[in-house]
Amino acid sequence: MTIQQATEMTHAAMLGLGVYRPERVVTNDEICEVLDSNDEWIQTRSGIKTRRFAGEDETLIGMATTAAERALAVAGVSADQLGCVIVATSTHPEHTPASAPQVATRLGSTTAAFDVSAGCAGFCHALNLASAMVRSGAEKYVLVIGVEQLSRFMDPTDRGTAFIFADGAGAVVVGPADATGIGPTAWGSDGSQAHVINQTPSCLGGHGSGADHPVVQMEGTAVFRWAPFAMADVAHEALRAAGISVDDLDAFIPHQANLRITQTLSRNIKLPESVAVATDIVDSGNTSAASVPLAMEAMLRSGEAEAGDVALLIAFGAGLSYAGQVVTLPPHE
Repeated sequence: MTIQQATEMTHAAMLGLGVYRPERVVTNDEICEVLDSNDEWIQTRSGIKTRRFAGEDETLIGMATTAAERALAVAGVSADQLGCVIVATSTHPEHTPASAPQVATRLGSTTAAFDVSAGCAGFCHALNLASAMVRSGAEKYVLVIGVEQLSRFMDPTDRGTAFIFADGAGAVVVGPADATGIGPTAWGSDGSQAHVINQTPSCLGGHGSGADHPVVQMEGTAVFRWAPFAMADVAHEALRAAGISVDDLDAFIPHQANLRITQTLSRNIKLPESVAVATDIVDSGNTSAASVPLAMEAMLRSGEAEAGDVALLIAFGAGLSYAGQVVTLPPHE
């Protein structure tokens, strides 16, 4: 007896992009009503001017569902055509059940659904999984969602995180294409630096920030020393794997961690001036696993990039985990 397996490989691409940005815009001045800081210091250190915080009626699953519905509409794919739903998040408030099956049900789908926890690199990890599923013939359409509600897992008095993190959701539909739209992924991890970005106290208890629930803590200096340099090597690995040079790129869309990190990383990669660089961090803050699709949408909406352009995605964060790939940008809502 021979076990059958799909053998025909196909190309995969992002067929549609949708996002959800919470209604409430939070300025640096509002953050500093609690935080011992000021607008000038925050902008100088991070580049952030405003960010979005979700309201009581804007849940993580609700934001993810809305972004997904918008991506499906752009792609012209119905929920019952999906072969899998992958949600990248670190802020779903329950270990069990995962958020993805709940999102799938809201969409009207009973497909396989699971969460990916890879910190700020989660979306690029999930995109790699989705691409592999489609290319192998295992699934025809896979929905990838990056969503975070970090405002609920922060210490508003922590000068290392309170002004940085924010909320939002972005989703893409990955499906078959006539040409490769998602290149090979350069990814990895360094668990020896797990302490650099973590959650304190752990769910097992213990002493930490004094909060009555876990909050995100980060050693910002350590991240800054690591990301712009180590990620330059990852960027070149992703470019080599895709057979693309920096001169072939139309856009660079890194995880929106910090404007200074983005600028330093761009220089280290040696991007030519012709390459548009995402700076959604200025208006949206750091939305972790949602930041890459949100930044992608911001560039497309503003006209800095267009559907079909060649872009380099790079994401990095807690773990420490990282991933990057060359893609063609999708149509958006």
